[in-house]
Amino acid sequence: MKLSICTDVMGDLSFTDMLDKCVELGVEGIEMTGGGWSKGPHFRADELLADKGLLKQKLAEIEARGLQIAALNCSANPLDPGAMGERHLKEMKETITLAGEIGVETIVTMSGLPEAAPGDTVPNWLVYTKSWPDEMPERDRYQWEDRAFPLWHDLVDFGKKAGIKRYALENFSAMLVWNPETLFRLRNEVGEMVGMNLDPSHLMWMGAEPIASARALGSAIHHCHGKDTRIERGLCDVNGLLELKEVTDVANRSWNYVAVGAGRDLQWWKEFFSVVGMCGYNGWVSLEMEDFTMSTEAGIQSSIDALKATIIR
Repeated sequence: MKLSICTDVMGDLSFTDMLDKCVELGVEGIEMTGGGWSKGPHFRADELLADKGLLKQKLAEIEARGLQIAALNCSANPLDPGAMGERHLKEMKETITLAGEIGVETIVTMSGLPEAAPGDTVPNWLVYTKSWPDEMPERDRYQWEDRAFPLWHDLVDFGKKAGIKRYALENFSAMLVWNPETLFRLRNEVGEMVGMNLDPSHLMWMGAEPIASARALGSAIHHCHGKDTRIERGLCDVNGLLELKEVTDVANRSWNYVAVGAGRDLQWWKEFFSVVGMCGYNGWVSLEMEDFTMSTEAGIQSSIDALKATIIR
């Protein structure tokens, strides 16, 4: 496995300074974020498709520092029923097109989340039950069969024509694909080009054991994020793990995203990467740093140190 970093966390740096920082940190690759919800300025697909000279310049700067592009990331909701869904789908396809042009084989993205019934105007995450009330089975069927399956059949065809090899869908909340079971529901319909960006941090707060999740996924692991979660002692016992407070309200939340090693210890992370490797994954591990309990600089360095000590090289 090789260590990379999601570049969103350095969105305040210029492209050149961001690359120099990656070299200083000792990572081997960069997961370039742009499009969808990302505000990362460094590698915007629409900009680079329109300006091939700029694209050539940026690729040369990456190569000159001995770095590789681990993946292109466009975290988005292409199934949103409003204008945002149209924009996100457009930006996903631009990211896919760009990846094909520069020889990047992996797109990290999300499955999307649609409305629950025709005419609804907002996405609806149906996770409370599939059997009751009586209208739930139809809402579930509509989201998957009428909305998600057609979109992903199209995206698989689009990706193959562009030349990419795999989609890595992050197991994020408020998405149709948020755990291994839902990943396989989509993958079994549209094919093995669709796999998971295994992000253990989300599975932790959902109550799953990511090591067991990795075993269940096997060859469906297409990418991996190094990101940790801490379940906050006492607070989770009162309110449970469904948390609506702002991510910056760290002292009062039932759980927080934290630097790698500040949630699960390094022995756990060694076992996690050992099992991921045992399942056949030998690709990139990208640090995604969203710890608001410490400074960004401290969180990045602490996480990099932990990942260097635990990933299987």
